[in-house]
Amino acid sequence: MPNKPLMTADIESLINNALEEDIQSGDITTRNIRSPGQLCEAELIAKETLILSGMGIFKTLFLKLDSQTVFLSEPFQDGDLVEEGAMILKFQCDGVKTLEGERSGLNILQWLSGIATLTRKYVDKASPVTVLDTRKTTPGLRVFEKYAVGCGGGTNHRFGLYDEVMIKDNHIAVENSLLFIIKKAKRKYKKFEVEVENTSDAVLAAKEGATIIMLDNFSPTQIMKTIKVLKNQKLRNKVLLEASGGINSKNISKYGKTGVDIISIGSITNSVKGIDMSLEI
Repeated sequence: MPNKPLMTADIESLINNALEEDIQSGDITTRNIRSPGQLCEAELIAKETLILSGMGIFKTLFLKLDSQTVFLSEPFQDGDLVEEGAMILKFQCDGVKTLEGERSGLNILQWLSGIATLTRKYVDKASPVTVLDTRKTTPGLRVFEKYAVGCGGGTNHRFGLYDEVMIKDNHIAVENSLLFIIKKAKRKYKKFEVEVENTSDAVLAAKEGATIIMLDNFSPTQIMKTIKVLKNQKLRNKVLLEASGGINSKNISKYGKTGVDIISIGSITNSVKGIDMSLEI
């Protein structure tokens, strides 16, 4: 599924929620020492090497606080590699508004750039296999996290339960028959994905017309054996194979060499450390 661009309404909602959470009636410290209307210049500095994500949101946040904000220098855009110590952005804004927006803006940029940076590491190690995200995202913030995955060179898996048929282990447990579920899915949908836990189920899914087969918690050796069986039965070219489960930065290169088409990783959205940045006035 192609990556989706961020929608204006989503960005506005995120910014409104962030500012309301942090500012409410105003920054009582800043407003006690500085009067509104006095301009200042600020620089956004990378404190570590990163892949940038969320710059448009960051800029929109300050424009919402002060519509007269001027961006004096913006050498980077989302998806760019930014080296430690580099100036990401220089802007002029009302001094009070700059201080009021600092933490919200940084929180968003650090969070999304963290996802993009981790994703790029996985993408580089898995190359040429495509890296996908999952639905393991922060509730209410999925659209932004999946956007950041795209900035890091990853590809979005389904956005929700509504946009792709995916038969998983608990669906099989409920009906106690993989074949029965596949046949029901085929009556209505031409494309569907099936999660399997062994080679025999992978063969069954391929024979029955699955578009994608997820090899869940297979070791690299098990994947290669399964691919060999599918090739012997002339089924390999009929499906895309997805590796998922138990994949991390230490073993992803091995998975990338097994012959699978795609690798899905939940940790690129649900186990991410924010990138260190600072806003210097």
